[in-house]
Amino acid sequence: MNFIPDPVKFFDTQNAERAHDWRAWSITDHAVLTFVLQNNRVLLIHKKRGLGKGKINAPGGRVEPNETPLQAAIRETQEEVGLTPTHLEQRAILNFAFTDGYGLKCHVFVASNAEGTPHETDEALPFWCDIPEIPYGRMWADDRVWLPLMLEGKCLEAWFIFDNDTALWHQLTLNP
Repeated sequence: MNFIPDPVKFFDTQNAERAHDWRAWSITDHAVLTFVLQNNRVLLIHKKRGLGKGKINAPGGRVEPNETPLQAAIRETQEEVGLTPTHLEQRAILNFAFTDGYGLKCHVFVASNAEGTPHETDEALPFWCDIPEIPYGRMWADDRVWLPLMLEGKCLEAWFIFDNDTALWHQLTLNP
């Protein structure tokens, strides 16, 4: 996964033309998301604080120094919902450029099982959701672009430009 999109032009929320050159993009933070799947359901959370507060997402967060994305995926799921995900597989890399200069690279994992019982924490209120009922309208705008493909078993890398909560541009590449 090392394709980089060409520089792109897009219109921001005030309809002014802007450009973004992904070759000059810098990563501010690395993060993870972990989608736990069981019986055609996915574990989602109501995010209670931090980036994405008020949205629905999967358990996740920032990768800490000297931690691999896989280690972070397990730790963040344990911290946010009290589950230990097992049989994890990385399925996606999501690259985000925000118009304020923030850059986020997110490693997305799928877990085919988990140990424990999910419970509410200061970070999140977990709930099981039937996959056909995923509430995309309450999630980040990019989720409806890549999440259905990932849940079908596809591996992918995607690039997104956001202005706060507004998605301005995206590109997606499927990987074998």
